[in-house]
Parts: sequence; C-alpha cells; structure tokens
Amino acid sequence: MKLGIEQFRAWDNKCITLLGMSGVGKTRLAHMLRKRDWFHYSGDYRIGTRYLGEPILDNIKKQAMQVPFLRDLLRSDSIYINNNITVDHLKPVSSFLGKVGDPEQGGLPLKEFKYRQELHRQAEIAAMGDVPEFIRKAQEIYGYKHFINDVGGSLCELDEPEVFRVLDEHTLILYIKATGKDEQGLIHRAEEDPKPLYYREAFLDEQLETYMKENDLPYVAMIDPDAFVRWIFPRLFYARIPRYQAIADKYGYTITTEELARVKNEAGFLALVEQVLERQG
Repeated sequence: MKLGIEQFRAWDNKCITLLGMSGVGKTRLAHMLRKRDWFHYSGDYRIGTRYLGEPILDNIKKQAMQVPFLRDLLRSDSIYINNNITVDHLKPVSSFLGKVGDPEQGGLPLKEFKYRQELHRQAEIAAMGDVPEFIRKAQEIYGYKHFINDVGGSLCELDEPEVFRVLDEHTLILYIKATGKDEQGLIHRAEEDPKPLYYREAFLDEQLETYMKENDLPYVAMIDPDAFVRWIFPRLFYARIPRYQAIADKYGYTITTEELARVKNEAGFLALVEQVLERQG
C-alpha cells in the first residue's frame, strides 16, 4: 500500500512486509521488532510447519530407512521422527529443497528436484495467502499491536499477481536493496556456504544448459551440486534485482541495506520508513 507520512503515523496497527534476498537483514529487523510489540510472521517457518511439514518428514524418514538399525525401529513403530523447525532454525526446509546434481555428492535427480521446487512454490503462495488471517490472529489472539511479514528471498520468483495484491492490500511493502558492497558480501557468503535455493523453472533450465555446456557435462547427474550453486548464485542474484524493484515500484518502497544497518531500535525503523515515504512519495 502507498501511504503518506501522516497516514503512516496514524496507522494504529502497522503491518509491513520485508522483501529482499536472504541475508539483507529482514530477520534481524524482525527479531528486533518482536521485542517491541510486533508479531513476527516468518514465511519460511509457515512453509515448513504448515505446507511442507509432511513432505519434509517423509524425506527424513526415507533417509533413515537406508540405515538398517533405524529401519527396523521405524517399521516396528519403536521410534518416531519429528523435525524441530523454529523461526530461527529453518534447515529442514532447505534440506528438503535440496540441490540438483550427482547423487553420490548428495544431489537430486532433475525430475525430483523440480518436483520439490514446485511444492515449495505452491507452499510459498499459500503462506502469503495466510497473511491477512495472521494479522487478525496477531492482534485478537496474541495481543500484538503491529505485524512484520518476513518473506523468503524467492518471493519475487513466484509470478503470482494475487500474492502481491493480497500483500499490497494488507501491508506496506519494503524492498531492502543491497548496496554494491553488500551485494559482493552476499555473493561471497553463498560461495563459502552454498545453500539450497528456489529457481523459476525457465531460469533453471536456461542456466543448467549453459553450465553443462561450459563444463562439458552430458548429464545433470554429473553436476557437482555445491559447485553449481556457487556458479548460479550470482546469476540468480542479479536476475532477481529487477524483479524486486518492479514489485517495490508498483506496490511499495525501497530502502538500502546500508540504511537498514543503521537502525538500532523500533524508533529508528519507524523514522526510516517515514524518510522513505517522503523521499519516494
């Protein structure tokens, strides 16, 4: 939603969506505000606990069944397996998403990888559709005054206009844009610790074709999963930037990682939002 400064100040129950790549500071800010009467809605947490909970557990059980000792205990119902997803610990979600490539190196076959990617896409759409209801719950059940929607970095990839219509109707959208220095920091971090990522299928197919030609690989199953993530991350990063910006231009506002880094408390954050409303209004 688009607001003037006075409208924002008069907004008794502020609801804000944070948009941007993983690592730009969305969750850090949400943690800070959570101590100041803001309900922290984590899109990834909702995905993992509500919409991908069963597939995540099935994947864990499938891995456990490959160990004879655990297989016998599971088949006899002597043990059970559960995940421990929290807002701060979302590894089961990324572990389920996985990486494409050589199974000997922990990679997934392309068909299975794309299947999980689509499950994640549908889960993310559903999680964002839940935002209006959680705004209500945050106020009526949990007694929070304000609401912060901490979305996954892949939100700009969904190509689902209804998602942004809902978010625009109920929240003020802030895109956190990485400065040049922070861009390189995010890329370096991805190279040091390559994590599973979500890709639009058309983008993935295009990049896979390029990567396999460059490395003379006849089959996807020959790809080193981590090497591919390191190679594709900068391309994904720069492909997402115009997508984020288009969303911000149409529905919301843009702040930078440098501006956000200077925010130390709720008052500083609210002052920054007012600056942005004045600057981009």
